[in-house]
Amino acid sequence: MKIFNSLTRKKEEFVPLEPGKVKMYVCGPTVYNFFHIGNGRTFIVFDTIRRYMEYRGYEVEYVQNFTDIDDKMINKANEEGTTVKEIGDKYICEYYKDADGLNIKRATINPRATEFITDIIKFVKGLIEKGYAYEVNGDVYFRTKKFEGYGQLIGQNLEDLQAGARINVDERKEDPMDFAIWKAQKPGEPAWQSPWGPGRPGWHIECSCMAKKLLGDTIDIHAGGMDLSFPHHENEIAQSEALTGKKFANYWMHSAFLNVNNQKMSKSLNNFLTARDALKQYDADVIRFLMLSGHYRIQLNFSNDLLESAKASIERLYNAIGNLENLITEVNTEKMNDEEVKYLQSLNQYRERYIEKMDDDFNTADAISVLFDLIRDTNSNVTINSSKELCEKALSLIRELGAPLGILQKTTKGNLEEEIEALIAERQQARKDKNFALADKIRDELKAKGIELLDTPQGVRWKKVD
Repeated sequence: MKIFNSLTRKKEEFVPLEPGKVKMYVCGPTVYNFFHIGNGRTFIVFDTIRRYMEYRGYEVEYVQNFTDIDDKMINKANEEGTTVKEIGDKYICEYYKDADGLNIKRATINPRATEFITDIIKFVKGLIEKGYAYEVNGDVYFRTKKFEGYGQLIGQNLEDLQAGARINVDERKEDPMDFAIWKAQKPGEPAWQSPWGPGRPGWHIECSCMAKKLLGDTIDIHAGGMDLSFPHHENEIAQSEALTGKKFANYWMHSAFLNVNNQKMSKSLNNFLTARDALKQYDADVIRFLMLSGHYRIQLNFSNDLLESAKASIERLYNAIGNLENLITEVNTEKMNDEEVKYLQSLNQYRERYIEKMDDDFNTADAISVLFDLIRDTNSNVTINSSKELCEKALSLIRELGAPLGILQKTTKGNLEEEIEALIAERQQARKDKNFALADKIRDELKAKGIELLDTPQGVRWKKVD
């Protein structure tokens, strides 16, 4: 398995710290609002990577944090006349609703920054004792110049970073690039007692501390959106490695931005879309399909046209699943014959190709293409004359390859079947009433859904077609 390591800017063979186990930290949301669809792409991407690693037999310890103390949260609490904790509690609950709606697996643990204040204070004290941090009037800053590797993730040295940065002048700092790891309390802000007076942690120190406490001094994978690579992840590396003297993460992974209608998402352009709003219009399988239809390191566009295309693709995949589900109940033979056993063995090529694509830096786009090749094959070769066992195993393979992508796990029975039967009954009544225009309209509607009607002496039957 190869992973593109943002730190070295090349694909590398994945070698875990401990055989068979993966320690993975993914930066989660700041919980002051509903998360938007751009965040959703990041969460879906790394959920998929986690799922695939589990599919390949790894035991994944997956940590995704909640930033529940931050300037944005303080401002939100002031706007709503409530507390930061109440804001955090509310939007953590809302996060779970939307993440569950997108079929994102729950993390092994979702730590809150405020649960680690004692550990963060200890972390900051350690950096001061080692000379990497200094206190000024209750604020504590990290000395970027003292850490020799600063800028390694972004691929620039400190001088170049400083020249290109827009930095607010703060005469209390020893150097303009120094950043706060502890912030003194301002009037009306929540605070915790510390050796430097009442205050709260800086954003970057929170993730460093939680990763260290929960996963160890060195972890396998640290991941997040591309926008976090600098300064957040760069600062995490500096803090963590300065304190421990050890490499913080062996592999860094970053997902690319999501554009909406070919424009960067922003409230000023009125193209800001929450995951919740997207889920009101489209099923989770459709949204996940679109998010995974391009490589995670390439910018992706999100539009209604592309969503409709993704919806049609998902329907095509589910039509194949529905066809197999129907065959399982209709075929007359139970067990496979020798020819079917040989055919089933030929389907293994799709699993092998799928793994080859996903092992190459999680190429979900090509993995999806393999899925379509598989359903073309089964649609042509698994028929009413096949055995029940072959139908079941073909269906199982489609679901198996869909599972790491978080799609194709639902049955087509139930609501869809009831809807189809209701439309057929409506069409039959229309024909009795000699309302042939309505009958033809219903037939066309069913055809658009991939449903073919068969008028037989025993009545109207239906089947899914590709």
